[in-house]
Amino acid sequence: MAIRRPISTNSHSFTRRHVLTAGLAAGLTLISPGLAQASRYEPEDDPDFHPVKFRLPAPTGRKTLGTTAIHLIDRDRPDPTMPSGQRELMISLWYPASMVDSAPYAKYMPARTAVEVDDAWTGEYGLALPTGSFDFANTETHSRVNAPMQPLRHPVVLFSPGYQYSRFVNTAQAEDLASRGYVVVTMDHTHETPVEFPGGRFLPGVPASQLPDPDFTRKAVETRTADARFVLNQLERIAGGQNPDAEGNDLPRDVAAGLDLRKIGMFGFSLGGYATANTLLEDRRVLAGLDLDGTLQDDRTKGPLGEVARKGLDQPFLLFGSDETQRTDPDKDGYDGSWANFWTAQQGWKLNLALAGTKQKAFTDYQFIFDQLFREIYGDDPIITSVMKALVGGADPERSVRAQREYIAAFFDQTLRRRPEFLLRGNSPKYPEVHFVS
Repeated sequence: MAIRRPISTNSHSFTRRHVLTAGLAAGLTLISPGLAQASRYEPEDDPDFHPVKFRLPAPTGRKTLGTTAIHLIDRDRPDPTMPSGQRELMISLWYPASMVDSAPYAKYMPARTAVEVDDAWTGEYGLALPTGSFDFANTETHSRVNAPMQPLRHPVVLFSPGYQYSRFVNTAQAEDLASRGYVVVTMDHTHETPVEFPGGRFLPGVPASQLPDPDFTRKAVETRTADARFVLNQLERIAGGQNPDAEGNDLPRDVAAGLDLRKIGMFGFSLGGYATANTLLEDRRVLAGLDLDGTLQDDRTKGPLGEVARKGLDQPFLLFGSDETQRTDPDKDGYDGSWANFWTAQQGWKLNLALAGTKQKAFTDYQFIFDQLFREIYGDDPIITSVMKALVGGADPERSVRAQREYIAAFFDQTLRRRPEFLLRGNSPKYPEVHFVS
C-alpha cells in the first residue's frame, strides 16, 4: 500500500484536496455517472503518487478458500461479434479449499479489467483522481488460485453484478459465503459488464457514461437470466464429471464432488438483483433469491413493472435496500413501486431489510475500497466524510460490510441448509443499522 501523505504538510496533497473538493461540488458524476466532468490531476503532477492496493476484509467463516475462472461458450445462442460465433461468458468459482499448499493468492482483477475499471472511476465517473489510483491488479484476495476443492457437497449460490459492474466488485461477499461452506459462482455478462477472456482478449462492456433506458434494461435482464440458466447447465455438466472450459483448462481437483446442485440460490446487486428475481421466476432449480438494492422494473420511476414484480415468486426472497430504496411511502424519497408490488404479489417466504445510512454502492466492495483509497491519498482530511456520503452513504464501512455478510449468510443458511436463523426474526441489537421493514 502507498505511504500515507497528510494533507496539512504536503503542497501536492493540498492540490489533491482542492481538485477533489471542486469535483465533489461540480462533478455530479459522483451520484449520476456521465452527467459532468470534474477536473483532475495526473500522476506526473505529483511525484509522491503511488497506486493504492486494497485490503479485503478477512472472511468470517472457518474454511480456507480457492478460486478458479472458467471460460464458457453457449452453443445455443449466436453472437457474431465473438470469435466462436456464439455467446461467450467468463465466470469465477469461489469455494472451500483443501490442501492449498503454496498456490498463489488470486489477484482482485485481471490486469486489463483493472485498467478499465480504474479508467471509469478516474475518468467518466469524475472522481477527480489520477489515472492509476486503483491498483486492483495487484490487490490480493484471500483465495488461492485453482486450489483443490474440499471434497464435500456444498450449496451453490450464483451472483450477478450491477449494471456495468465487473463480477469482481462483490468479491468480499463471495469470499465470505465461500468461507462458510458455499460455492459462489460470479458471472460477467458479456457486452454489458467488462470481461477479460483467456489470452488477453478484452471487451469493455457498456460505456460508463451510458445510462440504461427501459428497452436496454428489459433486454439486459433477459440476457442475464439466460446467462444464469446456461451457467447452471454447465455446473450440472461439471458435477457429472465433464469439463466445459472452452480452452480445456483443468478444473480444480474435486470440484465435481464439491457441488450440491440440490441446493442452489442466487443473489445480485442492482440490475443483478432484478436478474436474480427474474431467474427464480423462470428456473425452479434456484430455490432462494436475494436482491441487493435493485429495482424490479425497467425504469425506476416510469416502469413498466417487471413480470416478477407483477407475479411474485413461490421461492423465498429477500429485499435488502439502502436509504435510496423503500416500498412503504409513495410520498417520500426512494419509493420503488416495483418493490411494493412485488411485496404484495410474493407467495413464498419474504423479508425486506433496510441498511440505514447507506447508498446503493454500499452493497459492493466500494464500501471499503473508497474509504481506504481516500484515506491513503488524503490522510484524515474532513473532506473524506463528504465524499464517502456522496458515494456510498455515511455508514461505517466496517460495520456495514459485517452486517451485510451476516444477513446474507443467514438467509442462505435458512433457505438452502434449512437452519432456522434467529437473526431473520426481527431487529437485532447487534446490528442496529439493519431495520426490518414491515
